[in-house]
Order: sequence, then C-alpha cells, then structure tokens
Amino acid sequence: MKVLLVGGGGRENAIGEALVRSGAELYVVSKHRNPGLARLANDYGLVRETDIEKVIEFAKGWGIELAFIGPEAPLEKGIVDSFEREGIPAVGPTKEAAQLETNKAFARALMEKYEIPGRKLFRVFEDVSEMRSWIDDFGRPVVVKPLGLTGGKGVKVVGYQLQDNEEAKAYAEELIRKDGKVLIEERTDGVEFTFQVFTDGKRVLSMPLAQDYPHAYEGDGGPITGGMGSYSCSSGLLPFVPRKDYEKALETLKATVEAMRKNGTPYRGILYGQFMLSKEGPVIIEYNARFGDPEAMNVLPLLKTSLLDIAEGIADGSLGKAEFERKATVVKYLAPKGYPLNPIKGVKVQVDEKAIAKTGAKLYYASIDENFTLLGSRAIAVVGVAGTLGEAEKIAQNAIGHVKGELFYRRDVGTRESVERRIRTMREFGKEFDPNSC
Repeated sequence: MKVLLVGGGGRENAIGEALVRSGAELYVVSKHRNPGLARLANDYGLVRETDIEKVIEFAKGWGIELAFIGPEAPLEKGIVDSFEREGIPAVGPTKEAAQLETNKAFARALMEKYEIPGRKLFRVFEDVSEMRSWIDDFGRPVVVKPLGLTGGKGVKVVGYQLQDNEEAKAYAEELIRKDGKVLIEERTDGVEFTFQVFTDGKRVLSMPLAQDYPHAYEGDGGPITGGMGSYSCSSGLLPFVPRKDYEKALETLKATVEAMRKNGTPYRGILYGQFMLSKEGPVIIEYNARFGDPEAMNVLPLLKTSLLDIAEGIADGSLGKAEFERKATVVKYLAPKGYPLNPIKGVKVQVDEKAIAKTGAKLYYASIDENFTLLGSRAIAVVGVAGTLGEAEKIAQNAIGHVKGELFYRRDVGTRESVERRIRTMREFGKEFDPNSC
C-alpha cells in the first residue's frame, strides 16, 4: 500500500520506520529532507506541512492510498478534511476534532459539558480586569495558557515559570492583548505522565505509559522545551502510577472519545493525554491530537502489531488490536546548544551510525537536513530498548558518544536517580508505588 507520511521530525522518523516494517510503500512530505526518512521513502516532497494544496498535489501524483499525519500544525489547518474530500483516507483527527489540542478552551468546555473525569477548574477571559479580579478571588496558584498551539512552550505555572499570581496576571494580560483571550486554570501538583492511545472514534487501544523531560537542563531546570527525552517501562506502567490510577486515566481518555462522538466531532487517530498524577488521582493537563515527540520513539519500536493495519483500522473504523513488547525504553534527544531560546543553526554535526548500531541503540533524525546541518530545534534522538530501564538507559547513553557537534543533551533522562525523585514526590502525597515496575 502507498502511504504518505506528513512531517519530518523525530516522531515522523519513528512512524515511517514502523510503517515500512509493516510493509508500507512509504512517501514523505516535509519542510526539510530528514536523512532517516529519506532512506525509507520511495519519494520525498519538500513542502511546508501546512501548505495543504501542495501536499495533496504530491499525494495525487504518487497515487497515495492512505495518509498518516505526524505533527499538529497541519491538523489545525484541516489537512485530514482535505484528504477525505479527495477520497484518500487519513490517520488523524479532522480540523474540528483536532481542537482537543488546538483550542484549549474547547477541550476544557467539552470536559465540563460531558463531565469527563480528571478535569480541572478553569476560566477563559477576554477582559483584563475580570481576569485580574478572578485570580485575586481564587487566591491559590494558577496556570496561564494561550488558547492555541505553542509547541509546548507557552504555558506558564505559578511556582515554576511565574513567581506568584501577580506575575500570572501580568502574563495573562499580555496574552489577552496579543490573542484576545487567555485560559486560566487551577495549579495541580504532582508528577506528569503521558498516556497515548489509538482510536477509530469508538474503540480505544492503549500504548505503554511514558514520561517526558520537558525542561532543557538536568535536574529539571531551565526553560520548557519540546521534550529532551523520555522513558517507558517493561510493565507498560510507571513506578509511581498505581494500576488503579492507570485505569482512571484510561477511563478519562475513553470518556473523551465518547464525548467527542456525542458532540458531533468524532475523533479518529492518536490521542495523547498529558496527565498530572495528583494526590486525588490523574488530572488532564492537556490533550495532544497526535503522537508525542519524543514519546512516539518509546512506543513504536515496541509495537508488535502492524502499524499499517492499525492505521487502516483507524481510518475505516475497524480498529483491531495493538500489542507491544514488554521492554523498557529510554529516548535521549540531542539539541543545538542554546536551544530552545537561542539555538545554533547552520552548523554540521558528525554521526557515526555504524558505531551507534553496535551499541544496540536506535537512531532517529529530527531537525537536521540531509547534509547533517542543524536547523535549530532538537536534532537527533537515540533510543535504548532493553529488558530493564537501567539497561535501556545505558544503551542510549553509550550511543550519545558517537554524535559530535555543537549539541547538548540531558544525561539524567531515564536514570534511576531521576525516576526516584518522582517516586519521592508521589510518596509525599501518600501514593503507592512499585519500584520494580521498571
């Protein structure tokens, strides 16, 4: 089957590899030529992923039978709707359904309307004085969010990026002046985790849980990035997520899919729930309408079921099964020095692919071109896959040494010390934990 993959990042490199492993004849369109995808693809079209007209032109020229959408920006522009009008089935939500990610007010209102478990107290404001009064009356720490897409970098939390509610009010006012609206939520304390599922609009199939490292620097310091790495455990759970909280989080995602169906905006594709495990249980921080990046690289190497079969099942409403190997994974991302605020660009790096292969690590390319020139965002990911978290982390760490250039990474991603720090947080909340689940 001729499959078009839209997007050229590390997430898409992992998707492309899984599709080819499933027997797909792969074609790719993205704004730069990803060297990993270029080797997998029968043909490659260079175009902005949001230039839907040109993407469709490539698809028709190649005789594409199925499209798989990687990033969120083309989903927001309605790329799935355009493919469907051309009679080409696509994996990903329609423009309306993608609002779960692209319009945070829509997502919160849906949760409220259908009483989806795990929801937070929130308000959307257009008026600055009303917003300031509400925050004063609320009296507890808040989270300030732009309503649209921010690449994971626009949300600010009191006690972290914001010193206090006074700073929150100033930032919220800035967003109202810029965007016309702002979303204010109660702050939820705990530990975040990622729960991704496949869905055809009715059936929901879960993937192993993962945990992302969004901060730029070790010890969870520095600015928020698109994610400097992530890990998953052989149990499919995480050591600080008890089975009962896993089930609650899954129920939230199932209830979301059902709510979208009742709402007249059926959701098909990959649904990603970013959860905060609080003292009371799992709370939805936000939804994403596609695979996580880096979390796609945790789950796709473990997928035993054909991704092509899953993709067809999503598109035609006949989703069957999704089985995964019971192994642990660690993803470590190398990013240009200065990322995310002032990244180095236009500089070449050296990658010893043979040496990396000897370590047993998987290699995925992201914001880097066919000449191995840095384009300004996270550039290269290495992934360790093994029976235990410790072994997987060691494989990924050993592979890092075979990449040279103006790059940095977080050495602590997936280490026992960083995981235990998260366990300690949950222990303070009186939560159960299973240190052997990894």
